[in-house]
Amino acid sequence: MLSEPSTATVRATLPAVGAAIGDIADLFYRNLFDAHPELLRDLFNRGNQASGTQRQALAGSIAAFATQLVEHPDTRPDVMLGRIAHKHASLGVTAAQYDVVHTHLFAAIAEVLGDAVTPEVAAAWNEVYWLMANALIAIEERLYAQQGVVAGDVWRDWEVVSRTEETADVATFRIRPADGSPAPAFHPGQYVSVQVELPDGARQIRQYSLSSAPGSAVRSFTVKRVHGDEAPDGEVSRHLHAEVGAGDRLRVSAPYGDLVLKSADAPLLLASAGIGCTPMLSMLEHLADAGHRAPVTVVHGDRSPADHALRADHALFTAGLPDASAHFWYESPEPGHPADRTGRVDLTGVVIPSGTHAYLCGPLPFMRAVRTQLLAKGVPAADIHYEVFGPDLWLAQD
Repeated sequence: MLSEPSTATVRATLPAVGAAIGDIADLFYRNLFDAHPELLRDLFNRGNQASGTQRQALAGSIAAFATQLVEHPDTRPDVMLGRIAHKHASLGVTAAQYDVVHTHLFAAIAEVLGDAVTPEVAAAWNEVYWLMANALIAIEERLYAQQGVVAGDVWRDWEVVSRTEETADVATFRIRPADGSPAPAFHPGQYVSVQVELPDGARQIRQYSLSSAPGSAVRSFTVKRVHGDEAPDGEVSRHLHAEVGAGDRLRVSAPYGDLVLKSADAPLLLASAGIGCTPMLSMLEHLADAGHRAPVTVVHGDRSPADHALRADHALFTAGLPDASAHFWYESPEPGHPADRTGRVDLTGVVIPSGTHAYLCGPLPFMRAVRTQLLAKGVPAADIHYEVFGPDLWLAQD
C-alpha cells in the first residue's frame, strides 16, 4: 500500500510523530475551528472537544493506521476504517471535507515538528494521510449508496410518536418519518444520528442506538441524560430530556453502525453495561422474532436494578429464546440478589459455548475487562466485536 521510500521514512519518523501526535491533534482542531467555526457548531461534538476525547481518538487512529502500514503492509485495518466510516456516514461527511482536514492537519504537523518535517517526511506522511482518507471515502460512498442517498444527504425530519421514561435518567423516544414515507431498513445493533438546535443556535449531533428490532414503521432510540459531574452536562441529552416529547420533530440520519450480528447460527454472547444495553435489546428482540435456536448468553452490569434501563425487556426477550440465559450484575443490588452477581461483571462462573461470537457495548473499562475474560475462556479475538458510544479511545489507549 505504502511506497517503499515512504515506508522507510514513516518507520523512521513514527516514534517522533507518535510522541507529538497529541500536540498535533490539539493544534489541528484549534486551527480547523478558527477557520471553520461552523464545523464545531454544527458537526463536531462540542462536549468531546472540550474533554479532549476526540483529539485522543484522532491521534490513536492515525498512529494505528501508520503502524499497520509499516508493520503489516499486505493488510489493511478494515475494522477500524469501517467503524470510522460508519460514524462519518451518520454525520453526512463528504469527500471535500477531507481536503479541509488535510490542510489544517499538515499545517499542525509542520508547526509542531518544525525542521524535522523535510520534504521527504512531508511526502511520506502525505501518502499515509491520503491512503487512509481515500479508503474512508470509498467506504463512505458505499454506505451512502446502500441507503440510497447522495453523499452527505443523510438527514430526514422525523416526528416523535411517544416518549417513555425508562428510569430517572433514561427515556425512549419512538419516532416515524414526518412525511409518511417508509422508515429506512436497518440491522439490529445499528444507530442513528440525532440533530437538535440548541438555545445558542448550534445544531449539535449525537448518535443513539436503535433499541428495538427492525420491522416496525416506528423506530425507537433510548437516551441517557449525561450528568457532567465536574464537566458540563451533556448538551443534547439534556435538551432531549427537557424539551422533546410527542408531536415534536427531530432531524435524524439514516441508520449506520458496524456492530451487527455476523453469524445467524452461531452461539452468541451479548454483553453490556449501563446504557450500552440498547443495541443488545435490538439484537435480542430480533433474535426472538427470528426464532434463533443456538445458545445466547446475555450479560449486563449496572449500578442497581433501578438504573438498569429496559430491564423488563432485557429479561423478556431473553426468556423468549429457546436456549438463552441472562446474567445481571448490580453494584447495589436489591435484597436477595445472588452474591456472585453483585459488583462488576465476572464471567468466571458463566459457561461460554464453543464457537461463541461476542458483542460488547458499554464503557471502555468494562469492554476491556470482558474481552480479557473472553480471551481467557478461548473465544478468538476475531469473534469479539464492540461498539463505543462517543470517540473510539480503544486504539488511543493501546
